[in-house]
Order: sequence, then structure tokens, then C-alpha cells
Amino acid sequence: MEEDFGQGDPTSRIVTGDNEIIAAKLVTREEIVVCGMDIVREILKCYDKRLKLRVMIGDGRHANVADTLGIVSGPLRAMLSAERVILNFLQRLCGISTMTWKFVRAIRGTRAQIYDTRKTIPGWRYLDKYAVRCGGGFNHRMSLGDAVMFKDNHFAQFGDQFEPKLKRMVALAHKARGVKFVAVEVDHVDNQLDRVLTIPGIDIILLDNMGQWQLKHAVELRDQMSGRHKPMLEASGGITLNNVRAVANCGVDRIAIGAITHSAVAVDIGLDR
Repeated sequence: MEEDFGQGDPTSRIVTGDNEIIAAKLVTREEIVVCGMDIVREILKCYDKRLKLRVMIGDGRHANVADTLGIVSGPLRAMLSAERVILNFLQRLCGISTMTWKFVRAIRGTRAQIYDTRKTIPGWRYLDKYAVRCGGGFNHRMSLGDAVMFKDNHFAQFGDQFEPKLKRMVALAHKARGVKFVAVEVDHVDNQLDRVLTIPGIDIILLDNMGQWQLKHAVELRDQMSGRHKPMLEASGGITLNNVRAVANCGVDRIAIGAITHSAVAVDIGLDR
């Protein structure tokens, strides 16, 4: 509101009277999964407390072309001032939830689940991740403090001491306050995953940029492990709607996709009188 409304809206002041009351429809022009209706209601209050929203299709529900998502009523002047801001939020959030749903739908019937990443717009993380949940996906770390995740840059210098050093760090990770899980990223199956699988206490192993045969081999190695605690396997990197089903069929538990937040396309929604 600060960046868009600025010093006011002279156009709307010239065109409309302060007491002109109307109702307008939020209409989708494509098939979407809805997200952001409560946010729209809060934005409207900021412009004028007389602006009201009646939700017709709530968050997490599917809407078809030409469906009315909600009805906005109140002073026309304030509604015109708020229009662009409410559509900016609604179009982007629905874009994320809709894109997430497309990935979830593509892997339906497999054991895999779709997860987001921390690749979100600065300042929008809670909203972006909420939209992922509306689309049927799951949230990875909300922030760095939620989990310990060892990646290649963290242990590139381990050398011959890879296993003992990583084992010690995993043990320390479980003692860190607020940590919900411990994850380790691997880039290769035969000379890295097999060593990581011997280390206890790892909850998730990230299989980064691996082909399908590597993913299947990784699942086989994990499933051959003895003991009750077996880490979940998460595929990431280079996954699109065209290949996500094939990745899921490899038997992984999770598929992390940064594109559902950093590359989601805003959907087409309008405020029609």
C-alpha cells in the first residue's frame, strides 16, 4: 500500500464520489487453485474499513474459467485504489498454488510428495509456502534454523576423513536447539551415498541432479539397509512437469522443486463490475 498508494489516488478522487457504493466480482480467467482470499480481505480493510469481501471459493479449492472467487462491496473510490494491490497478491499466490497442484497431480498414485524450497521472494516466504500448502504440497525448511542440512560445500574439505567427520557433525546436529531434522546432500551414488548410508541419525538424504537410473539405484541401496531407521530420499534439480512422474516412479519419498515458488507464473484474475 505504501509503494502503490503513495500520496493518494488523484485519478479515483476525480472520477468517483466518496459515497458511491458498488459491488464487483473477483473472476478467474483460467483454471486455478485458489489462495489468498483472507489476505485480500485484510488489504481491503487497510484502504477503507467499509470495503467487504464475500468469499465464494476459498483457499485450497479449485476454480474453473469464469468462476467468481469473491464479491467485493463498498466505496468505489477505495476499491479502485486497492484493485491493483489485491490482484498482485491474489494472482501470484494463486499462481504458486496452481503450479504446485499441477506437480502434485502429475505424481498421483506414487509414494512421493512434492516439497518446496527456500527459493522464495524476499519478504514473501510465509505467503509463498502457504500457497504451496494450498496446492497440496509440503514445506521444507522455513528458515535455516529449522534443520541442519549438510551440502557439498560444507564437507568438500573432509577428504579421507569423510565418514568420521560427518558422523560427528550429525551427532552434534541432533543436539542443536530447534532442529527438526538432519539432511545430507549427495551428488553421487556409488562413492558417496553408500558411505552416507552407514552414518546413523540422518533423516533425509538429498539426491542432487541425479538421473533416473541413479535414483533407482539409490532407492535400492537405501532399501537394502538393515535396521528400523532408514532415511527418506529426496530428489531435486532439473525436475519439471515433463519428468516429475518418472522421477516419482523411481521410488523416492520426496521431490523438492524450487520452481513452484521462484518461477510460478501469475494467473489471470480480474475485478469485474
